[in-house]
Amino acid sequence: MGILAAGALTNEFPVLDREGLVYLDSGATSQKPRAVIDAIEDYYAHHNANIHRGVYPLAVEATELFEGARERAAAWLGSTAKETIFTKNATEAINLVAYAWGRRNVGRGDAIVLTQAEHHSNIVPWQLLCQEVGAQLRYLEVGPDGRISLQQLDELLADGRVRLVAAFHVSNVLGTVNPVAELVARARAAGAATLVDGSQAVPQLPVDVGALGADFYVWTAHKAYGPTGLGVLHGRRELLEEMPPFLGGGDMISSVDFHESRWNELPWKFEAGTSPIAEAVGLGAAVEFLQGLGMDTVRAHERELTAYALEHLGALDGVSIFGPSEAEDRGALVSFAVDGVHLHDVAEIVARQGVCIRAGHHCAQPLMRALGVSATSRASFAIHNTTEDVDRLIEALGEVRRIFG
Repeated sequence: MGILAAGALTNEFPVLDREGLVYLDSGATSQKPRAVIDAIEDYYAHHNANIHRGVYPLAVEATELFEGARERAAAWLGSTAKETIFTKNATEAINLVAYAWGRRNVGRGDAIVLTQAEHHSNIVPWQLLCQEVGAQLRYLEVGPDGRISLQQLDELLADGRVRLVAAFHVSNVLGTVNPVAELVARARAAGAATLVDGSQAVPQLPVDVGALGADFYVWTAHKAYGPTGLGVLHGRRELLEEMPPFLGGGDMISSVDFHESRWNELPWKFEAGTSPIAEAVGLGAAVEFLQGLGMDTVRAHERELTAYALEHLGALDGVSIFGPSEAEDRGALVSFAVDGVHLHDVAEIVARQGVCIRAGHHCAQPLMRALGVSATSRASFAIHNTTEDVDRLIEALGEVRRIFG
C-alpha cells in the first residue's frame, strides 16, 4: 500500500481523475498538484505584472512572489538566494556553467570527467566545450550493478589535468544513487570543480546542496511537481561572482552605456530578460507541497514502491531489470526489457490498459551502448502511486506476454 495510504494523494492531482489512468512516467515529468495549479492561476488572476521594475502594487506583489519562491527553494535545499539562479531548465543551467565557467577555466590539454550514465544534457555541453578549447572528455564506467568506481575516479584524477567532474545524483535510467558527497570530496582534493545533476534526486530524496559541497548543483521544476519552463542552478558564490554573464539583455545589468555595460549583482546577473514569473510562483507552491509531506516520507514511500516493483517484475519470466538490485540503492524507477518484444510494442500494449510508461533511450544513448542494448522500458514512481499501480503494470505485461507468446 505504501507509507502514504493507497490513493491518499490521488485527489491532489487533477489529471489522475481520468478513468483508468496509471501514470508511471514521473521520471520524464511529474504531474502537478492542485496547489501548484492554483498558485499559478492566482498569480495570473490577481498579481500579474513584470518584476523588479515597477513600484505600483501589482509589480511589488509579483516581485515578492517571484523572489519569495527563490528564497523558499534555496532554503529547502540548503543554499542561499544569492547562489540560486533561475534558468529555463536544467539543460540551460548546465550550459550556463559550460559557457560562463568552462570557457574561462578549461583549456587545451585539460580534462573533464563524466560518467557513462549521464543524460545527454550533461554530455553535449561538455563535448562542445572540449571541441572548442581542445580539452578531453574522460568517462567513469558504470558496472553491471549500475554503480561507478571511486577507485577509477581517483585514477582519472591522478594526473592533475581534470578541471571538472560532472555526474548525476540519481540516474534517470538505472535509478542508481551516486555517492556524490564522496565524489565531490575526492574531486576537490584533486583540485577539480564539480557539477551534480540533481534532476531526478530533488523530487525523491532529502537533498542538502550545502552539505554535499558541489560547486554547481542543477535541477528542474517540472520533475519536482512544479511547472515546465524553469530550472535551478545552485552555485558556489565565489565562482558565480567570477563568471561572466551567460545571456545579455535587460535585468542582468546595473547600467548600460553605448560601448560597455556593468552587470547586476547575484543572482540577477544570470537572469536576462523577462523572468518565468508564473513558473517560479508554481515552483514555490511545489516546494511548499513537498515540505508539507516531508522528504523523508516521500523517500520512504517511493523506496517501498520500488522494492515492490523490483520483486514483482523480477518474478516475471523473460523480464530483465537494469541497475542496482536493492531499492535502497535506487531512486524511484525501474528500467527493464521483455525478451523478444520490442520496447515500443511493450509501451503501446500497456498503454491500452491505461498504464503510462516510457520506452526509448531516455536521452542516455552512451549508457545504452555500454549496457549493450538499444533502449529500455521504464516505470518511474511518484508520491501518488501505490502498489496497486504496480500491479496494474504487472497485469499489463501479462497481456504483452500473451500477445507475443
